[in-house]
Amino acid sequence: MASSAKQGPKIVSKSPAGGAGAAGAGGGLPVMPLASPLMGKKKKPFLGMPAPLGYVPGLGRGATGFTTRSDIGPARDANDPVDDRHAAPGKRTVGDQMKKKEEDEEDLNDTNYDEFNGYAGSLFSSGPYEKDDEEADAIYAALDKRMDERRKERRELREKDEIEKYRMERPKIQQQFSDLKRKLSGMSEEEWLSIPEVGDARNKRQRNPRNEKLTPVPDSFFSKHLQTGDKHTTVDPLQGLAGLNTPYPGSMTPGTGELDMRKIGQARNTLMDMRLSQVSDSVSGQTVVDPKGYLTDLNSMIPTHGGDISDIKKARLLLKSVRETNPHHPPAWIASARLEEVTGKLQVARNLIMKGTEMCPKSEDVWLEAARLQPGDTAKAVVAQAVRHLPQAAELETDMRAKKRVLRKALENVSKSVRLWKTAVELEEPEDARIMLSRAVECCPTSVELWLALARLETYENARRVLNKARENIPTDRHIWITAAKLEEANDNVQMVEKIIDRAITSLRANGVEINREQWIQDAEECDKAGSVATCQAVIRDVIGIGIEEEDRKHTWMEDADSCVSHGALECARAIYAHALQMFPSKKSVWLRAAYFEKNNGTRESLEALLQRAVAHCPKAEVLWLMGAKSKWLAEDVPAARSILALAFQANPNSEEIWLAAVKLESENNEYERARRLLAKARSSAPTARVFMKSVKLEWVLGNIDAAQELCTEALKHYEDFPKLWMMRGQIEEQGENMDKAREAYNQGLKKCPHSSGLWWLLSRLEERVGQLTRARAILEKARLKNSQSPELWLESVRLEFRAGLKNIANTLMAKALQECPNSGILWAEAVFLEARPQRKTKSVDALKKCEHDPHVLLAVAKLFWSERKITKAREWFLRTVKIEPDLGDAWALFYKFELQHGTEEQQEEVRKRCENAEPRHGELWCAESKHVLNWQKKTGEILAGVAGKIKNTF
Repeated sequence: MASSAKQGPKIVSKSPAGGAGAAGAGGGLPVMPLASPLMGKKKKPFLGMPAPLGYVPGLGRGATGFTTRSDIGPARDANDPVDDRHAAPGKRTVGDQMKKKEEDEEDLNDTNYDEFNGYAGSLFSSGPYEKDDEEADAIYAALDKRMDERRKERRELREKDEIEKYRMERPKIQQQFSDLKRKLSGMSEEEWLSIPEVGDARNKRQRNPRNEKLTPVPDSFFSKHLQTGDKHTTVDPLQGLAGLNTPYPGSMTPGTGELDMRKIGQARNTLMDMRLSQVSDSVSGQTVVDPKGYLTDLNSMIPTHGGDISDIKKARLLLKSVRETNPHHPPAWIASARLEEVTGKLQVARNLIMKGTEMCPKSEDVWLEAARLQPGDTAKAVVAQAVRHLPQAAELETDMRAKKRVLRKALENVSKSVRLWKTAVELEEPEDARIMLSRAVECCPTSVELWLALARLETYENARRVLNKARENIPTDRHIWITAAKLEEANDNVQMVEKIIDRAITSLRANGVEINREQWIQDAEECDKAGSVATCQAVIRDVIGIGIEEEDRKHTWMEDADSCVSHGALECARAIYAHALQMFPSKKSVWLRAAYFEKNNGTRESLEALLQRAVAHCPKAEVLWLMGAKSKWLAEDVPAARSILALAFQANPNSEEIWLAAVKLESENNEYERARRLLAKARSSAPTARVFMKSVKLEWVLGNIDAAQELCTEALKHYEDFPKLWMMRGQIEEQGENMDKAREAYNQGLKKCPHSSGLWWLLSRLEERVGQLTRARAILEKARLKNSQSPELWLESVRLEFRAGLKNIANTLMAKALQECPNSGILWAEAVFLEARPQRKTKSVDALKKCEHDPHVLLAVAKLFWSERKITKAREWFLRTVKIEPDLGDAWALFYKFELQHGTEEQQEEVRKRCENAEPRHGELWCAESKHVLNWQKKTGEILAGVAGKIKNTF
């Protein structure tokens, strides 16, 4: 049984058809019969296919799926080894793998860190995200956005400060070399060109590449090797082994071959002749093929450039890119045409250059290249076309008659060229030019320049007719109308000027022309420079208000007036001021601007006439009354000045400014008693600190010391907090050598006015003068404690140490001063000259960065250039200083001293006149000279000379 059972399957596997009977006969296991062909019809198509994703058997009839241990595998302990036999340490057990997965799931990167939640993130991130979650997130996002907007401005300011601080601590490379770059602006062209070029960093082999040398093989070489039967160009290493010298089957036997190159050439020619004969016999080929010249034409088609084809393609691509990028660049078209010419494509070159003439019709080089490439007859047509675009043939002629002849010939062919007409007219005499222009405007009726040129050459009546015709032909041009107005003004028909300009504005608007206010003002400036004042004023009156909002009129008109003054169009500015005063008659600021304009650019009569109108409209404007009185006084008309001040008193009773002006008028004219009476009346009717100060000053300068002290004592009873009274009291005592009383006066003043830098400064100077250096230093330290932001006190402390010879302490104090007052110009100016000479320029650059427009810093830079003997640059910086701050007397004095040493008499006189017009009042050196009691009656020019004489070039 056992043996038959074992052999049963073997019998079945070998004989499937009769296996059942054999097995049955043997008594083996029963075997299932194979399916018959009829069973295949009932087989479903999905049988044997994998189940779809998510399929659960029986789910359609209500069954539920379940998972068994056989589906997920057996349970494993944490200490069980993993399937990987070669796992790394720490990953060899199931527990290690689970820990690793948990760590991977938790992202501990810094970018995932949240200040509020830490690294944990959301506790419910694994839960479902539903609609109410989305709504809550939207609400929170809106709240965050709202809170962010509230803090946005502060955050942006903080970020801006942080960026600025970062830039200061870590400047860019270009900022570190900015002082060196700044030196490049002073380099001349020769110095720039003399800078050596950067050397070639490549080695010798790269710089001088050797082209591969190819030597052509002579025919004798091929003939020789053909006879010997060699078929290879290289040496075979196996050659020499036995049995390999036998020729290949079918090859030529060595020594029997022969090569005759002459016969090969004859055969080639014969073959070519046969083909040409066949072609010439055909009907279509008889008209295009020349058998005799065909080979010659083939030779001419061989490129002669000798370059690589890839290089030509690259050059062609580059030039195409250049042409497409900038089609109006003539060299690109010329280079493209020459490239095609060199490669033998002459027709392509001609097409390219003709297209270049269309894109660059004003380029002479393109036309010349086109004429060169074209054959003879076509070249003449190209040249004729070039002359129409470029009438420069006449410039090649040196004889005037030849030039005229060429231009007239050109005008016969190209009568519409305005440029040709203008060039031809310029060569003619006035009478001939008028005749030519009459013909020119017929040929070119839309050229404004030709019409205007003809009008200038005609008589008055004919010019009017010409301009009327021009207006009919060109109704949209404003220049014709303006020229007509200038024509009427030149012929003393001024009343027509206003009408013409009005009609011009109306006509141009009717023709759809937009009135451009800036362009009309420019035309008015040109009329002003040409001397057509009435036309200029008419244009300004008609266009000054166009396109301006009502609230912007005053500001815009003042800017226009300043612009006209800067362009030298004074009549335009005067017309603008007149129109502004007409629209704003009660505006004090407009009257003041107009008065200063007349003072600087007008005559005394025009200024006084304007001021009379000004005080009539603005009687409460004290400065206008004072300007009128001063103008009369400068003209030495003292009674008129007194009468103006009397009228000012009536309009402004008890005005301090008018009282003091009247006192100054009398004292300057040596009417001291009248001045005293005026001051006494002012003290009784309008008692102010300034009135008392002027009273004390008058008695002091006249030598009445006792009266001055009494007045000072009386003034201090009423105005003990006015520091200038304490200063004057102390200075009067110093003048009398009463140092103790002067010190007492200064100390009392400092108790009442502890924030007065002048009082601290005077007390320190007093102690220094009597030899008490330590006490002077202590006074300034005390002053700085009470006034830490006062640059004057810091400056005096630095100078005190410098005068005492303690330069190191002075430098330390200057560093502290610049920390306390980083934007103080007087401190930076002093710091420049505290440095050693090589470091001064660097310090001046730092000063200009901090105080770019401070006059003291600009003056220090001018002095620095002066000390380096850079005269032109020093003069430029002096001019810049007095332009920014004309009230700084020290700048004028140094400028005048500079011109006395290095300038001409005209330059010296110009500086003196400009200083007298500016009338400076401030400056350390200037005030020391002008406020000295002995110089109280000196004029500005005398003070300027006195200060300049005391300046020494110690810097």
